[in-house]
Amino acid sequence: NGLVLVKNPHLDLMEEDVLYHLDLGTKTHNLPAMFGDIKFVCVGGSPNRMRAFAQFMQRELGLAAAGEDVADICAGSDRYAMYRAGPVLSISHGMGIPSISIMLHELIKLLHHAKCRDVTIIRIGTSGGLGIEAGSVVITDTAVDSSFQPRFEQVVLGDVVVRSTELDKDLAEELLACSRDIPDFPTLIGHTMCTYDFYEGQGRLDGALCSFSSEKKLEYLRRAYEAGVRNIEMESSAFAALCRLCGLKGESCHLHLL
Repeated sequence: NGLVLVKNPHLDLMEEDVLYHLDLGTKTHNLPAMFGDIKFVCVGGSPNRMRAFAQFMQRELGLAAAGEDVADICAGSDRYAMYRAGPVLSISHGMGIPSISIMLHELIKLLHHAKCRDVTIIRIGTSGGLGIEAGSVVITDTAVDSSFQPRFEQVVLGDVVVRSTELDKDLAEELLACSRDIPDFPTLIGHTMCTYDFYEGQGRLDGALCSFSSEKKLEYLRRAYEAGVRNIEMESSAFAALCRLCGLKGESCHLHLL
């Protein structure tokens, strides 16, 4: 029926659901009235970028007068920022799997409590590219781990739980088709490797620690490329796993800066 799902039977037993890190709750806010008509959610790491994106969407949708600003719906929290432009919600998620995971749990519950239907969620952000031209946009078909496997591993009550990380392939093709109208940004579909670290985890030589040679780094990156990896970042596996489990039509798009 297109409703956003939650996979937690305990929520039905709770008198109130407080979305701590968004500064929202089922008793303090009328979530269906505030968010019930949301159709698109775009998430990205930086609060400033997501504010700028919301302002851009306001202009594109003809919703704002010149110079009009957007309000941070989560202003009572210093963890995340959330802005709205008509049916589009723009939210920051910070850096790394733990940060995006917390935000997504509360966002998905928000969409569920608001009775949203047929929601599409897209992660937009920057990444490191692998064997592609600088300025390219990578649309993720599958998020893979540091061993190039399509899985998200999480320890739950001491057990390792493995979840699938495939994203919506129809949405990926739809976004690729849209990209043809913007020739300034070469766009491709490929695997995105999600790491737990920005430095050693991504094969960088410039961290405070480095336990490998430049030759070992290049050998690893060659193996990644041969496995279909075209970019590297730190959130896509958690994003893909949560979207897939909760029935959200999700996709991840990344700009390769360097």
